[in-house]
Amino acid sequence: MSGDPFERVRQLCRDEAAARNPKMEWMWGAALFGYALSELDALTGADEFTAFLQAYCDYWVAHPPVMDYADRVAPALITYAMQKKTGNLDYARLTERALDYIRHEPRLISDAVNHLGKSPEARWYPRSIWVDSLMMFSVFPARYAAENGDWELLDFAARQPRIYSRYMQDSGAGLWYHSYWVRAGRHHPKGKVFWGRGNGWVVCALPMIMDEIGSEHQEFEGIRAILNRTAEGVIPWQNPDGSFRTIINKPSYRELSATALIAAGILHGVRRGYLDRRYRGAGERAFSAVTKSIYEDSGRLSLPEISAPTIPLHILPSLCYRLTPRGKNWSYGIAAAAFASVQYRLLQSGEVRDV
Repeated sequence: MSGDPFERVRQLCRDEAAARNPKMEWMWGAALFGYALSELDALTGADEFTAFLQAYCDYWVAHPPVMDYADRVAPALITYAMQKKTGNLDYARLTERALDYIRHEPRLISDAVNHLGKSPEARWYPRSIWVDSLMMFSVFPARYAAENGDWELLDFAARQPRIYSRYMQDSGAGLWYHSYWVRAGRHHPKGKVFWGRGNGWVVCALPMIMDEIGSEHQEFEGIRAILNRTAEGVIPWQNPDGSFRTIINKPSYRELSATALIAAGILHGVRRGYLDRRYRGAGERAFSAVTKSIYEDSGRLSLPEISAPTIPLHILPSLCYRLTPRGKNWSYGIAAAAFASVQYRLLQSGEVRDV
């Protein structure tokens, strides 16, 4: 196993891509995994994951997916990356379907959509916005809009952090609740219970959005303030080994997808000057906690301690977080490690700047 943390994660991604059928779900986990692979290729200048990602796109061209809620819009991160690389018009048509959903889905509160949209789960779950949507629903339109001069769509993406912060960021702790139930008019969970991976989605997504909207956008400084409040809330809860817990502010098991997402966002923020450089050590310790946990298993690398997909349930949510099982090599956990590795490599190469 390579001693270089970046190469260790890159090999983890190679092993996972080799082990996976590219006919992955049209869903957020596969979306983030594929997007992370495309970002690794963009950084290294290689095309080692292109065939895998094209096979994914080809499958969904032949089997048109349902796009009925935020998590089923996220795969446009892959189709857009591949349409740019290949010029394939079929991939572009999948991308356009996602854009159509983003532009026209009815708004639930302010300019935010019901996270569960028209999915089967929406039949029983309260109409709500979820912290997940900053990654699943805002990063893609921010990138697409910036690269295609779609200023209305860019403004939509730029507004989302402010809206979500208003309803889900705790004004005192700086940490984020999992969801906001619109009819009840309150965040959920009701108590000060802050899901680790949800806070990781925020920390990771905000610098991505800031990169795309640019420092001249009217929402930029507001997003920077939100990112800094979040970092100030998150960092004090870091474990001595650099990791973070599944309930970030309460006794619970350590969770490496949350840890990797926080590492990615902190290192990204420091590198781009969105966060003070004093946070760099915390980001590097978090990344180290992830890479040191990668182990060899039956001839391939594996990443353990990733909690299963998590929903903010109605009853005893704190207990539900604690009882959510952990596993290895969940797609979104490997994606989080890859996002962190990209930022780590860029930061190590000396690409630090102030904005």
